[in-house]
Amino acid sequence: MANSLLDNGFDQLDQAILEELQANSRTSVADLARKIHLSPPAVHQRIKRLERAGIIRQYVALLDREAVGYDLLCFIRVSIQPHNKAHLEGFHKAIEGLPAVLECYRTAGTHDLLLKVALRNHKELDRFISDHLMTIPGVERIDTSPVLSELKATTALRLR
Repeated sequence: MANSLLDNGFDQLDQAILEELQANSRTSVADLARKIHLSPPAVHQRIKRLERAGIIRQYVALLDREAVGYDLLCFIRVSIQPHNKAHLEGFHKAIEGLPAVLECYRTAGTHDLLLKVALRNHKELDRFISDHLMTIPGVERIDTSPVLSELKATTALRLR
């Protein structure tokens, strides 16, 4: 069983800090301190401790994908043959430099990899598949599912 935050030496105040930062990472230390009833220096120390521990990896601005011109979101499933480390590493290396790939996961089941890809339109999708994915050694099958609408999208993890 995976360890929880509380099992790793953090407490409910740390948990409250993380929940607030997941909702809005631009919340000031002073506002955060007021919300959880701690002094600003104590909150600052706790945030730094969470950063050093790798619990907080980074702070980002989440953009509206469509507002910046990426109208097409797709999930692409990829099968690799033969199954070997070299092909998986080659695939990983090939997609690292592709900004269209937002996320990539190695999965169990009928496909080996799942990609989340943001593109401007269907023509860009066609070029992405033919110019990039189909040129990677070992790629045997590519199945694409364009997203029609997002029903839920969050980056926040449940901590309790």
